[in-house]
Amino acid sequence: MPPPASNPDSDPTTQGLSSQENVTSENPDVAVVIVSYNSEGQIEACLNTLIAQRLSIRQEIIVVDNQSQDRSAEIIREKFPQVRLFTPSENLGFAKAVNFAVKQTEANYILLLNPDTEVLEHAVDKVHSFAIANPEYGFYGGRTLKEDGTTLERSSCWGQPTLWSLFLFATGISTVFRHNSVLDPESLGSWKRDSIREVGVITGCFLLAEKKAWEAIDGFDEHFWLYGEDVDLAMRARKAGYKPVITPDAVTIHEVGQSSTAIGKMIWLHRGKVSLVKKHWQGLSRFAALLFIKTGVCLRALAYSLKGATDNQWVQGWKRRAEWQNGHPEEST
Repeated sequence: MPPPASNPDSDPTTQGLSSQENVTSENPDVAVVIVSYNSEGQIEACLNTLIAQRLSIRQEIIVVDNQSQDRSAEIIREKFPQVRLFTPSENLGFAKAVNFAVKQTEANYILLLNPDTEVLEHAVDKVHSFAIANPEYGFYGGRTLKEDGTTLERSSCWGQPTLWSLFLFATGISTVFRHNSVLDPESLGSWKRDSIREVGVITGCFLLAEKKAWEAIDGFDEHFWLYGEDVDLAMRARKAGYKPVITPDAVTIHEVGQSSTAIGKMIWLHRGKVSLVKKHWQGLSRFAALLFIKTGVCLRALAYSLKGATDNQWVQGWKRRAEWQNGHPEEST
């Protein structure tokens, strides 16, 4: 995504467009919230899988199109009149767009879904049913697969970052011992997301939240313009007594990072990590964590430079470290 607009606090409904809801006059059980940015190649398949499901619940679909430069919004208007489409006059970023969408619904549950995701096997019904039967968790995720529909795609959830995990990143140990539960703990080891399990972080590609729980912790922190907001949400949820959990019965296909270039994603991702550390950690822990993040990027950049791969994302990310090493700018809120 491009950098935030200069006036991100303006009213996002100025140019908001909405159409009829795909629900009855009763309040929906689940509001599916999708934030779209240049998603022309994915949004149609995503919405088709949502609408094609035979649901036992009332569902509405809300899309916030963040100033896409392609035909994303046009496709939704033309082909999906049952979707509530909002087109703000500027790119709000992910966190603010989601918070805005949540305020537009009376649904009891909010389901965040990436536009490059396709829901399978009645995933919405299944995650909702699990939430109804297990209200103590508050926040729920599922199992994601790659485009082939069989290979596990691990990004539905992660372990919570710690000083240990950041040290392993800084030294490259977590890269060498990928998916090791001790030496790559944020990956959650070899777990295939095939059992019910509490996790540190559920990512926003497929995240169900009870609206009461969402509102209790004030939703996403809009300081995280892009990346890091889901980790921050999970950390605050745990502090409030909720227990983010994965249910393997809710399955989706996810194409990772379709709206971001590799270098762009790398910069936004590390900007989010820095902001997360600054918000949640203090003193020596904060100092060490920030040092580990910078060291991890620096050493990877050095390794690729020695190989002559000067266009590598780590090399370019280190050269552009001024863009991420201080975190998200305060004016992004």
